[in-house]
Amino acid sequence: MTSHVWPSGGRHLWPSGGTSAVQSHARGHLVYAAGGVLAVHTERGTSIVPADRVSWTPAGFTHHHRAHGDTDMRIVFLPPSLARLIPDRPAVFLASGLAREVLLALTGPRDHGDAAPGPRDHGDAVPAYSRSARHRLLRVLVDELHEAHEQPLHLPEPRDDRLRGIARVLSENPADNSSLAELGKTVGAGTRTLSRLFRAELGMTFYEWRTQLRVHHALVLLADGHDTTRTAYACGWANPSGFIAAFTGIIGTTPGRYRAGHRTTADASRHPAAAEPSR
Repeated sequence: MTSHVWPSGGRHLWPSGGTSAVQSHARGHLVYAAGGVLAVHTERGTSIVPADRVSWTPAGFTHHHRAHGDTDMRIVFLPPSLARLIPDRPAVFLASGLAREVLLALTGPRDHGDAAPGPRDHGDAVPAYSRSARHRLLRVLVDELHEAHEQPLHLPEPRDDRLRGIARVLSENPADNSSLAELGKTVGAGTRTLSRLFRAELGMTFYEWRTQLRVHHALVLLADGHDTTRTAYACGWANPSGFIAAFTGIIGTTPGRYRAGHRTTADASRHPAAAEPSR
């Protein structure tokens, strides 16, 4: 892992599977993956941050990060005057082109070329902006996020022990197609009780929550190089077409296009990606 951190933000280059220490910060921070896919774990749940998304973690939230695929992670801290304009809970936003460019400007350009990065190749020079110029850029960034659509990529963590039991089973095996009634037998609760708990605690039905969980797993598998068909079956879909429809409904693009775009970003100019059929 190669890192450079300065008071206003930082950059970490992680190999696939890299994990940060559990931590919390006095200021809220935005996280963007210029390459790779990030998972952001907090006590409220897990956010998956694929390309063109930005994750927000408010001040004081205990959290840690995990990289899926070789990941170029950017961090920008926000002062309280701007943080108050963003929700006071973890969230994921669609990043506009302008928001992405501001994030990169504040944290340094992407890498290019074949050479492997050395330990001091990233961030020896903090991006050269005056305090006032940086604040103006941060204001533009927050304005862009304020207008952006919040993405259904934060999977809330259940509090009820029965829901936790179901979450544990399905997280370990997202291909498990057991019905809610069948899962209820393993945790000692009926379908009506569990349905009410899903709506009350997580704000969604069991089937909506399970679909979102599966798409989270699919993003990780695609980042690790699995193809659409293999990912579909590994995440519990009976056929690839059902997976493509569900994935597109949440992510906004097909798995094939997403995977091709992910490879292009990750490889930069070293290995131009051959486009995968956009099924």
